[in-house]
Order: sequence, then structure tokens, then C-alpha cells
Amino acid sequence: MPRLFTVRAMVFSCVLLLAFVLVYPTLHSYLQQRVEVDQLRAEVEAARERNDDLEADLLRWDDEAYVRAQARERLSFVMPGEKAFRVIDPETVPDTPPAAEGPASVLDSGSTLPWYATVWESVAVAGVTPVQEDAATPGDNGTPAPPAGG
Repeated sequence: MPRLFTVRAMVFSCVLLLAFVLVYPTLHSYLQQRVEVDQLRAEVEAARERNDDLEADLLRWDDEAYVRAQARERLSFVMPGEKAFRVIDPETVPDTPPAAEGPASVLDSGSTLPWYATVWESVAVAGVTPVQEDAATPGDNGTPAPPAGG
């Protein structure tokens, strides 16, 4: 009758178990670090590509024609003697004209002023536009506010 487990088989299985216990943590950390290194290399490559794109964009600003094109596009600048036209899509703009008085008149869509001049006009109009006070505005306790001056 052959023995199912011999002493050699038991020693061999113990040696394999001991080798697995000793090697597994090291192998696991090695593989994990390898994945992290690959991820970091990919991040470095993406950062280098972004850096190259930004450097190319920076070099474009040395070209005077590019600077003019950006000023026209971003800031709506025009050269002296040119006329500026603004094309408005009739499907997105309501047909109601702006009011003649008040802050809405400053934001006229046909204005050819730069954005900062429009903002300044809006501030100036807002400073002189009268504010209507409502007498039925409740006070702190829910009652109408007392009249000013007494």
C-alpha cells in the first residue's frame, strides 16, 4: 500500500509554502510600484506635451499679426479708420428694443464701444437713475416701515 504523503512531499510542501510567504509580499510591492512608475511616466509625458503646447503658444505671441488677430477677436478692437460691425443672430435676439432711459440702454447690442467703456457707462447710469421706494415694504416686525424723518 503506497503512502499518500511521504516525508519528502511534506518537506517539499513546507518549503514551497515558506517560499511563497517570503516572496509574495516582495513580488506584490514590486508589481504595485511598477504600475505606479508607469502612471508617473505617463503623467510626465502628458506634462511635457502640455509644456510644449504652451511654449508654442507663447512663441505665437511674438508674431504681430497674431497679436492683432487676438485683439480683434477677444477684445473687439479695430484699426483706426475701420468700421466695426457686429452680426447678431435674429433667432437668439428678442425683437423688443431696449428702453431709452436706464441701465438697459447702456447695454445696447449695436454699440461699438469696447467692453470697459460699456461697463463704465453702466456704472454712470446706475448712479443717476432714481430708485423707486415702495411704502409697503415691511419693517423688522412685519409692519410697514415708518416714513423717513419722523
